Amino acid sequence: MSDIKTILDSAKSQMDKTIAHLEVELAKIRAGKANPAMLDAVLVDYYGSKAPLSNVASVNTQDSRTIVIQPWEKTMLTPIEKAIQAANLGFNPQNDGVIIRIIVPPLTEERRKDLVKTAKSAGEDAKVGLRNIRKEAIDKIKALQKSGTPEDEAKAGEAKVQGIIDEYSTKCDKHLEQKEKEILTV
Repeated sequence: MSDIKTILDSAKSQMDKTIAHLEVELAKIRAGKANPAMLDAVLVDYYGSKAPLSNVASVNTQDSRTIVIQPWEKTMLTPIEKAIQAANLGFNPQNDGVIIRIIVPPLTEERRKDLVKTAKSAGEDAKVGLRNIRKEAIDKIKALQKSGTPEDEAKAGEAKVQGIIDEYSTKCDKHLEQKEKEILTV
């Protein structure tokens, strides 16, 4: 039974990582409010190499519509501005010589619906990941059964895997529901 427990623990750990990844993906989807995570994908040319924006500047929100970027070095203002434009996020950075401001435009109804589709797609990807983890765990349990683990223990292990997958699938649905509500709230 300890082998089955190890398999269950491993599956749970992988499922935790899948949910954490979903949370990161959903945080990248803007919901009308300014959020520093919107700029996580921006890579800035930092003395010949690409660096994440958060490594070369402080990124904060001034209010619900404004993101303020304060570079560690003033020479980085122009490269940061160019990187944001190149990232094609639909933002128009405003450089005042000290900081860069980004005014997040309000979302149109059509854009909100597109963002909900994107969120649902990320959720479906997470659920596919969860199902793959379940299949892998059940395959391992079946292999244990072939090598001598009693059938009743194997069946109990498979039932536990299914219980865990149901729990994580519900977590995934809750995250999606929350993000959809956030996106559609005007």
